[in-house]
Amino acid sequence: MSEIHLTGSHDDGNVELNTSSNPTFGSIIEQRQSRRGILGGMASVAALFGLAGCDDSNGGGVGGTTATVQAGTTGATTSGKAVTLSGTASGASSVQWIQESGPAVVLTNANSNTATFIAPSVATATNLVFSFSASGGNGVATSATTTVSVGPAALGFTAIPKNLLDVVTVPAGYSVSVLYRLGDPINTATPAYANNGTDTGFATRAGDHHDGLYFFGLGATSGLRDDSSSARGLLAMNHENITPAYLHPNGPTTVAGARPEAEAIKEIECHGVSVIEVLRGTTGWSYVQNSTFNRRITPLTPMALNGPARGDAQMRTVFSPTGVAGRGTLNNCANGYTPWGTYLTCEENWAGYFRRSSTDNAARTAKEIANFNRYGIAQGASGANAWASVTPATAGSTVFAKWNTSALGGDATQDFRNEANQFGWVVEVDPYDVNAVPRKRTALARMGHEGAWPANFVAGRRPVFYMGDDSRGEYFYKFVSATPWVAADAQAADRMAIGDKYLDNGTLYVARYDANGTGVWLPLVFGQGFVTSAYAAYSFSSQADVLINARHAADAAGGTKMDRPEWAAVNPVNGEVYLTLTNNSGRTPSTTDAANPRAYTDPKGAANQNGNPNGHIIRLRETGNTPEAVSFTWDVYAFGAGSDLNATNINLSGLDATNDFSSPDGLWFGRPQNASGLVNPLLWIQTDDGAFTDQTNNQMLLAQPGIVGDGGARTISNTVGAATGTQATFVGKAPGLTLRRFLVGPKECEITGIDSTPDGRTIFVNIQHPGETGSATTPTSAWPASQTGGTGSRPRSATIVITKDDGGVVGL
Repeated sequence: MSEIHLTGSHDDGNVELNTSSNPTFGSIIEQRQSRRGILGGMASVAALFGLAGCDDSNGGGVGGTTATVQAGTTGATTSGKAVTLSGTASGASSVQWIQESGPAVVLTNANSNTATFIAPSVATATNLVFSFSASGGNGVATSATTTVSVGPAALGFTAIPKNLLDVVTVPAGYSVSVLYRLGDPINTATPAYANNGTDTGFATRAGDHHDGLYFFGLGATSGLRDDSSSARGLLAMNHENITPAYLHPNGPTTVAGARPEAEAIKEIECHGVSVIEVLRGTTGWSYVQNSTFNRRITPLTPMALNGPARGDAQMRTVFSPTGVAGRGTLNNCANGYTPWGTYLTCEENWAGYFRRSSTDNAARTAKEIANFNRYGIAQGASGANAWASVTPATAGSTVFAKWNTSALGGDATQDFRNEANQFGWVVEVDPYDVNAVPRKRTALARMGHEGAWPANFVAGRRPVFYMGDDSRGEYFYKFVSATPWVAADAQAADRMAIGDKYLDNGTLYVARYDANGTGVWLPLVFGQGFVTSAYAAYSFSSQADVLINARHAADAAGGTKMDRPEWAAVNPVNGEVYLTLTNNSGRTPSTTDAANPRAYTDPKGAANQNGNPNGHIIRLRETGNTPEAVSFTWDVYAFGAGSDLNATNINLSGLDATNDFSSPDGLWFGRPQNASGLVNPLLWIQTDDGAFTDQTNNQMLLAQPGIVGDGGARTISNTVGAATGTQATFVGKAPGLTLRRFLVGPKECEITGIDSTPDGRTIFVNIQHPGETGSATTPTSAWPASQTGGTGSRPRSATIVITKDDGGVVGL
């Protein structure tokens, strides 16, 4: 995900390790409301609906005064917007708003002149009728009615311009606050963060490079799991990587070829996962520093290995001679969740952290060497951050030795030659139980995991998880559980046992995108097709071997090599699956295919960027709209491009200055508990870009996409230097006004990780590595201090909170 080049080794996602010879391969325009001047927000009915008199009183009574009321005339709004009903009453002893008809809403302050509600999700214009009643001094009730017409959800903001500022910018009517920053303490015993490189104890502080996240609800008073809670919850989030320059007083140091132990420990502990309690108060959101739920999971945290690879000979180390346990999770990028209330954190570019001696091949089998080569651990690799170089102060400690994956002892139980095989997995975490040991789910395969996004949780059907493998020329996968879903399991007390039930057995597939706009899911099962001991590049011996070496298995099966498959998202209404293909500098006119159709030149200053530097978003619809299907149809939803690029062959989606983007990465649909995830759900798109940064910092856009097939076939002409070629593909309908820029981040950051509260009125977003090219003495960003006017501060990755000023659903 992050484009940081870690010291000594790997290039995140922009290294092609796939040398196989496989084939290389919304819809609704914004409604311009005729009542635009009387719509929107938390405006009172007097502004919203005009408040012409609508007095239904019964006239004067006996023994006291009869109240006189007005409730207003018909008005209009759209789903997800906040609405205020304002009535007037004279001579009243009490008043009350009551909904008379239409989809039920929750009225706040119903026993006052002014009541509020969030317009419900509707597919067509729908009337809601409300009565406003008052009792006079004579006890006689008087009432009046008003009607609110609610239309389908629509994007409800003006696109913000591209910019190079050192703040997070959002549309008018929205507010941003900073919630949880690198170094923030997660207990009361840990001191406040000095942010000058002297801080220690990161096992009880926020880690670095905040990434994928998910909000898990907590009951307001019970402290128990509550999936409907939007005011209190747990944020589980990944810490993918580090910016070492800002973690130490003068940046990282090396002493006689070795790293200081204290620095290495700090860097190790800055990776992993945070679980923190967050709370919405009267002044906004905060994290609860002394919460008993708070937890850090690091590359040193004990882990269990579950699934088919558990106990396999390739998983054995001196730490776990039986191959059933390990330590830590690393380079956690995107994520997932389960309906039974657990968090899925995914290990992406873990390979670059490992040292391997320059003579190690001599002690290895041909299969082991093929494994190393396919995952990018070259003979002679020094390992990012050189953690293996540390001599520990504690005799016998293997905290640093584990990063040396060379064969040093007599067998695998005497060294860490297999340690790298313990990384690259989906890891399940129970956020509600600080004592639950995380489990690596090996049935979901080993790769550069970019998330595990769930689908098909319907009683009697088998759950599915979609997964990208983020490197040039890698694949898109799905895992289909062997066990049909039982709805009662969603609320089971032993959440990790439910994970055992659904995540430890199933079938892994890789996607093949065909030139005719259809595709096939190819099973990666030992003994089927070319996934056998006879496969020339890697002789498989078991299903565990297939899963540990899933990239080889996908090569054998014939998957389509993609342009860095990163985040996926499943439309909660129609089940269509979207996948970001971030970029690929290695594409040429002769190696394009229908699913990866562009190879072109994008000038940036005096330099030319070649290949597919701006990326695209592909989508698929499973046959029969069933995630368990083994075939699908597909098209390209949107092509990243600057609006100034050639519209015929590069800017194929017709992007303009309000929605042009490059290098899509994070991807997320609104939750179906609110209007942003119903009828025509909102799709959030985040970028991790280096190609477009002369025009704007990284950004987040919001879309209402159409459906697969809403566009048509196109043939484009590709040119890179003297090389040319044509490529047929399938392009979705140009997004136009249904795609807009919502956010631009601070300098040199990546926008990544997003979720909302169930009510959709708060979203959480991560800002990763601001100022990533700076140094301790010359930082290139001061964010998040700069968000409130601060200067001279070292930058910090952080989680932000975005809310709509009128209290409505964010984005609508």
